[in-house]
Amino acid sequence: MWDSAMFEIIGKGILETLYMTLFSTFLAYVMGLPLGIALVVTEEDSIMPNKWLNKVFNIVVNITRSVPFLILLIFIQPFTKLIVGTTIGSTATVVPLVIAAAPFIGRMVESSIKELDKGIIEAALSMGASPMQIICKVMIPETTPSLWVGAAISATTILGYSAMAGFTSGGGLGDIAIRYGFYRYQTDVMLVTVILLVLIVQLMQGIGMKIASKQDKRK
Repeated sequence: MWDSAMFEIIGKGILETLYMTLFSTFLAYVMGLPLGIALVVTEEDSIMPNKWLNKVFNIVVNITRSVPFLILLIFIQPFTKLIVGTTIGSTATVVPLVIAAAPFIGRMVESSIKELDKGIIEAALSMGASPMQIICKVMIPETTPSLWVGAAISATTILGYSAMAGFTSGGGLGDIAIRYGFYRYQTDVMLVTVILLVLIVQLMQGIGMKIASKQDKRK
């Protein structure tokens, strides 16, 4: 069974998994970073308080995060087909991955920014800094190490989601594990895909933590 064709399938699965994970993480951060910032700055006693807008953001995040990924993956298939023209393959999987991950990342960003000492923000306000200046020059730079840790956690979470997409022919190692390891009872293929997924998770986590450590000004 372990001929050149199978090694080629595994190699393609690794590339598809990395593509889905990294591309989805990037797009999810494009949406999740502003969302997380908005959740913080629109809170009461924050720099741009807006009770109703904050409530809307929280409701959207909570509802989206409450839906299990596998159900979301199936539920939005018509939307996925509208966006990319298909519901199978790695590119199609990116759509539900981004939708599922963006609110999660928003919460991660919110948590990171809330760790910031309020005295720093108060000092910036006393010097006449505008809300946008506080966001761009205080909040984000001061929480960069924590944001990188959150990025590593988010990427590994998205990787886990991408493996679930194998149930709908979503591509990647998860798809291989389902098609060969589950449906064809080839436990050796299942074992190899699991080991590869664990190694990729460890690699991503290690890179994220290393970057966060280098960005930490306290060291």
